[in-house]
Amino acid sequence: MTAWQVYNPGPVKTHPLIEARQPIPAPAADQLLVRVLACGVCRTDLHVAEGDLPIHRANVIPGHEIVGRVEEVGDAVEGFIPNDRVGIPWLHYTCGRCEFCLRDRENLCPNSTYTGWDVDGGYAEYALATAGFVLKLPTGYSDAELAPLLCAGIIGFRALQRADVPEGGRLGIYGFGGSAHLAAQVAMARGAEVHVMTRSKSARALATELGATSVQDAYEPPPVKLDSAILFAPVGDLVPTAMEALNRGGILSIAGIHLSDIPRLNYQKHLFYEREIRSVTANTGGDAREFLEFAGEHHLDVTTTEYPLAQANSALADLAEDRVTGAAVLMP
Repeated sequence: MTAWQVYNPGPVKTHPLIEARQPIPAPAADQLLVRVLACGVCRTDLHVAEGDLPIHRANVIPGHEIVGRVEEVGDAVEGFIPNDRVGIPWLHYTCGRCEFCLRDRENLCPNSTYTGWDVDGGYAEYALATAGFVLKLPTGYSDAELAPLLCAGIIGFRALQRADVPEGGRLGIYGFGGSAHLAAQVAMARGAEVHVMTRSKSARALATELGATSVQDAYEPPPVKLDSAILFAPVGDLVPTAMEALNRGGILSIAGIHLSDIPRLNYQKHLFYEREIRSVTANTGGDAREFLEFAGEHHLDVTTTEYPLAQANSALADLAEDRVTGAAVLMP
């Protein structure tokens, strides 16, 4: 099979991925072999490729927003049959025994492993997945539309939960890519007023099209004080900006796995009046199932830019330079 590996992590302009030919893997007893139909290009893939995230597996195949058809079923697997359309997400495995797993917070499991970082992912024609973490998918979406739901959608949903937007509240969104444009739709469907701050002109146009109440540049203040905010852009400089935009008791949820350094915060200016900063770490299985159920009941407008698998480096470069509207998706 054809696959793209992170051969030499570094700036995306150096083309850190190399194309390789590999044998099609065989599933273990608890695994599924999946033929990849689409794989989203996530900013986490960019962090793995550029070395912002430490190497967990040499020459790993990135990609963790995988839509595919089941080709083979491991001997111990129940509930899946060949040709099922399934999703392989970022969360690949948790131990099920630690204090966090036992409290339904498996996203904090210290023994967790991740697709496209610890194990090979979906920038390939086939992928393996542990069956217990594979997701059933809603109907009514194309393969390309489903792919971003599997991380961008799920993580955006968890970030929205962490932001704890009050009923009818005002939500600010900083950065408006693949994850943000989905979270914004969920928030609006729940009755929130959404204000978008982003540097990209095309992203501002998309936010307006989707119904945002206001749209402005990333560092411009929204027209009202915010009850909650989500930072999707991996830019630490935006944290003080977002905190200043919050009303008393407001919460900033930081959605990314990687963030550049945060400048010094002033207690009175940024944190007083019980304003909070919350991080987001992966997701739970419950988050994934709840979000995909929501997506099945409330059809989301998923904006994608498709690339053939052969253009994996180009897709990462376009993502790095904010040249992608919505979510980039590789189509093997």
